[in-house]
Amino acid sequence: MTRHDPLAALADDPAVDLAPLRARLATDADAAGLLDVAYRTLDTPVGALLLAATEHGLVRVAYAVEDHDVVLGTLAEQVSPRVLHAPARLDAVAREVDEYFAGRRSSFDVALDLRLASGFRRRVLDHLADIAYGSTASYAAVASLAGSPAAVRAVGTACARNPLPVVLPCHRVVRADGSLGQYVGGADAKQALLVLEGAA
Repeated sequence: MTRHDPLAALADDPAVDLAPLRARLATDADAAGLLDVAYRTLDTPVGALLLAATEHGLVRVAYAVEDHDVVLGTLAEQVSPRVLHAPARLDAVAREVDEYFAGRRSSFDVALDLRLASGFRRRVLDHLADIAYGSTASYAAVASLAGSPAAVRAVGTACARNPLPVVLPCHRVVRADGSLGQYVGGADAKQALLVLEGAA
């Protein structure tokens, strides 16, 4: 599913600067209570990240390999069809992500909207922040933290479906032998994040 852009018809005209129109559309929609999900993309050392937020907080971070258009379509289905490119709502998040990649931030302070996770997956996400910056934990250790020591594979699934990678650090969860394991952004991204944090 591709996202609808009401200004797409003008996009091919190089004489038309759409930035002010898009900004006004986002501002007016927000003021009218019609902006349920705001999004923007941010260039990072691990590729372009899609950041999406509701009025309650950051609801989704997605790598390019997840296909940003597909992620936006899923948000439209699961959260609200009123999804709009509105970067201003995500300025604070973008600033913290930039600080993280610059090595000036070890945790995130932004509000989170965790509606996309429930049950055991949610319990796993709640414990990811307990894994300190610069450290790793095994899938088994996280399963124990989440109250189900035998649910090692379920921890892997919860990490793979983490709606907020980077911010909720599932990249710090590794196999018992220390090998990386799977990661939604790919093995190279996981390795890069652990190297950045001094954990690899």
